[in-house]
Amino acid sequence: MTIKLALIGAGRIGKVHARAVRENPEAEISAVTDALPAAAEAFSRDWSCAHRSLDDIETDRSIDAVLICSPTDTHADLIERFARAGKAIFCEKPIDLDVERARKVLEIVKQTNAKLMIGFNRRFDPHFRAVRDAIDSGRIGTVEMVTITSRDPGAPPVEYAKRSGGLFRDMTIHDFDMARFLLGEEPVSVSAHASVLVDPELGKIGDHDSATVILETASGKQAVISNSRRATYGYDQRVEVHGSKGVVSAENQRAVSIEIGDEAGYSKGPLLNFFMDRYTRSYANEIASFIDALTTGKAITPSGADGLAALVLADAATRSVTEKQRITIA
Repeated sequence: MTIKLALIGAGRIGKVHARAVRENPEAEISAVTDALPAAAEAFSRDWSCAHRSLDDIETDRSIDAVLICSPTDTHADLIERFARAGKAIFCEKPIDLDVERARKVLEIVKQTNAKLMIGFNRRFDPHFRAVRDAIDSGRIGTVEMVTITSRDPGAPPVEYAKRSGGLFRDMTIHDFDMARFLLGEEPVSVSAHASVLVDPELGKIGDHDSATVILETASGKQAVISNSRRATYGYDQRVEVHGSKGVVSAENQRAVSIEIGDEAGYSKGPLLNFFMDRYTRSYANEIASFIDALTTGKAITPSGADGLAALVLADAATRSVTEKQRITIA
């Protein structure tokens, strides 16, 4: 059976997921909708699928699942709507910018027995997955400390930042999920420090562009996250996990993995400079996992609960900066 999917949001990330679906012989994009009709029409022509309304997608029983790739402030309503319609749901992070609203959404997902996957694509990156595999195999013993470096080449437009929920809910939320993924325990406290060092306009809207966060678990494990909206040398994405028997790390990826030595010394090729390039494989693996879960009945992960947990940490980090103290997670 071919899984029929409807794409909600024909923008940049929607097209990334559509390419991932096209790679998979078990699924197809059968319909698309977008708040901008011209965008949906263009996608419909390019991808040979129907341009449909939300109402049509909701009531069409031939559509098995939806991919929600629309702006953040639409996610919660769309998850509710399609959970009630009996569709499986893949939704980009976050569920919502408000924790209580996210909890209410997940109650509806539970009541309707809907299948929901949240788009934390970095779990599916081959390099980060290999780090997790090294942990699971016991190679480095018991995890003690996790270090995550995540720095963007440049700050986003202020108009985007106004709707994003701020640095912690938009950018660091990926790192909160990765910290949980690698720690193997839930953080019970958050200490965050943030400032505006890159773009003063972000400060004017109450946002930040540079941050350091420390997460602690009940057993004493720690995760340190370093974020910046400016990395002049490329898209900086690294993780390291220190354990009782050793250490495992995933380094930055480059367009060409070569090293040149000459009279000036040693040099390497430039880093990949855009998240679409760095995480191409992870996006494909993510959608493949969603489709596999629908065809086999396997449990979906990352789940709505994972999405909520990361949002709770983002809220705690925001409070920590505002209140200038460590925040305990209930």
